[in-house]
Amino acid sequence: MILLSKDFLLEIGSEEIPAGYLKDASSFLESSFRAFITESRLQAEIVRTTYTPRRLTLLASGLQARQTDLDIIKTGPAKRVSFQPDGTPSAALNGFLRSNQASPADVFWQDNGKGEVACLRISQPGQDTDKLLPGWITAVIGSVPFPKKMRWGWGGLDFARPLRWLVCLWGNEILPVQLNGLTAGRSSFGNRYPGLNTTVDISDPSAYFDALRSVQVIADREQRYGLIRRQLEDFYTSGEYRVDLDEGLLQTVTDLVEYPAAVEARFEDKFLALPDRIITSTISTNQKYFAVRDASGSLTDRFLFISNGDPRFSDLIRRGNEKVVKPRLEDAMWYFQEDTKQPLESYVPHLESVVFQADLGTLKAKTERVVEIASHIARQLCLSDREKALAERTALLCKADLVTKMLCEKEFTKLQGYIGMHYALASGEPQEVARGVYEHYLPRGQNDELPSSLTGSIVAVADKLDTVCGIIGIGMLPTGSADPFALRRAANGVVQIIAEGKWDLDLTDLIHYTLECFRRLEVSSEANRETILGYFHQRINWYLSQLQIDYDVVDSVMHIDFGNLLHLIERARALQQYKAQDGFVRLVIGFKRVSNIIKDEKQQLKISEKLLAEPAEKALHSVLLRLEKDIETELGKLHYTEVLNHLVGIRAAIDKFFDDVLVNTEDEQLRQNRYALLQQVRRAFLKVADLSLLVVEGKSAP
Repeated sequence: MILLSKDFLLEIGSEEIPAGYLKDASSFLESSFRAFITESRLQAEIVRTTYTPRRLTLLASGLQARQTDLDIIKTGPAKRVSFQPDGTPSAALNGFLRSNQASPADVFWQDNGKGEVACLRISQPGQDTDKLLPGWITAVIGSVPFPKKMRWGWGGLDFARPLRWLVCLWGNEILPVQLNGLTAGRSSFGNRYPGLNTTVDISDPSAYFDALRSVQVIADREQRYGLIRRQLEDFYTSGEYRVDLDEGLLQTVTDLVEYPAAVEARFEDKFLALPDRIITSTISTNQKYFAVRDASGSLTDRFLFISNGDPRFSDLIRRGNEKVVKPRLEDAMWYFQEDTKQPLESYVPHLESVVFQADLGTLKAKTERVVEIASHIARQLCLSDREKALAERTALLCKADLVTKMLCEKEFTKLQGYIGMHYALASGEPQEVARGVYEHYLPRGQNDELPSSLTGSIVAVADKLDTVCGIIGIGMLPTGSADPFALRRAANGVVQIIAEGKWDLDLTDLIHYTLECFRRLEVSSEANRETILGYFHQRINWYLSQLQIDYDVVDSVMHIDFGNLLHLIERARALQQYKAQDGFVRLVIGFKRVSNIIKDEKQQLKISEKLLAEPAEKALHSVLLRLEKDIETELGKLHYTEVLNHLVGIRAAIDKFFDDVLVNTEDEQLRQNRYALLQQVRRAFLKVADLSLLVVEGKSAP
């Protein structure tokens, strides 16, 4: 416990700050204060911040009332120049003493490595904390970061919204702070509904939360969140209905109110003819209401909203909210009815009017490429004619909803794909096509779900490949801070879908095919191809790391070939399991020896059996011939563990070869033939991985 301490309260009162600004502003306030007390040699028992839409609050309990005294040592002139020949202090020493108000008796000597120097121990008394706080308060308020700031009145202060009051208490005393025309006091403002001028005096910091509650403000943000959650969870007790507890919406609503009360409202049940997410987007995303479902999970005509008003007038507030939501749902209904008067395919030609990217053409041109790529994928996967036709149909329609009235209305843009799915169903398209139209946007982020349908998966890969190859092909490689076309997400999606779908196809060939689809555009130069391949190389590395594959295992399998992800992942997993086994470690060491001996030999050499002179090299060659046949058989079945078993089986022959055979013999023919034998060993191993890149016993390749 810190002795001689007080509590400190800072409340910055303002007009309503946007909900998205508050969390970062509060975090900044706390981090700034912690830095301030550290730099000021102060301590506090508890430091916490909280907020409502109209206030940012910092409360420090047990804040040290005075800085600790600071003992410092000041160094002066060297001893050799500090005295005159008669032993009296020199001008240099006297000057040092005068500047520090000290006498010769205060001096002591320390060796600084170059000789002794004069030193003084100076005690710097600490300042009272209440003298330090006002300077920090005025500085930090103007420094709080917001996405957008504003100025008001005659002051020069920038803040998210105009400041209206300041509470600055040091214990039960008011700190003398003036800022932008405001004078700090102990009066805070309550909720607006009892009256705009409803104030409450804070006697001391410890009384803050109770005082605010008395004027209908729950200042503790976490307490407010918990109250809203409980109200929503407990609103329906019979089990007939349940509230959609959208966590993101719950967090947002917490930052929109100060004294929450859950209120039920309803809309006309005719709107339930709309697809669910059109309704929930209208009431949740735009109006911040919580949708209500029945026991079977079906959306109902009820919704809950969190009121910040007087609970006595909840019925009036309910009618106001119902009045607001009705025209929004009517607009959505009109868009839906107008759009579905014609089939989804009729919108495809209108994609010609929308530019995908200036150098890559319109969305119509992109759609045509996606159809072509999707058709190629279907052929590579050896799908039936029906499956291929469904994939092509999905690709044709996948972007059509972007030019419908519903999506041209900006509040529904996040429903792209979902709208297309329902319009496809309304047009009589097969379920597989409708589902694929929706799923081709998946995954939308790292933790998002993957497409569940084959058509959705194929078109998702085709669409994302077109985007990545096209954008990078024209030189727009994403940077650490700029990725406007979300290429990382798209490339990650391609890798995830192919890998988790266990597609037996070559991604490298698919990339080359995609680039060929840009025939009339200059996006397929050799340099661009290599850049795109390198980009996917990085994404595959990322994916393997997500599978908990060690970095050196990733390097060893990626070094050979990354085209077929199915084979690549199986190789990596088998190698990961084998890596720590003692027999395999010795094999790796032997393979590294093979690689090091022939690393400078660029020519592919051919073995002459006539030149195999020693029994050990004849035995190794014989084992290799059998090994190559066994490897080919197991590789065809993707039995990489069995392949590794066969490789481990050759270890004894390799060790015997190095024990008994001099590779770098003076006989050039023998030397070259032995190099050829080692090259054959290396080629057999490289069908699985480059073992020379594995780290064993804490060491990489020698």
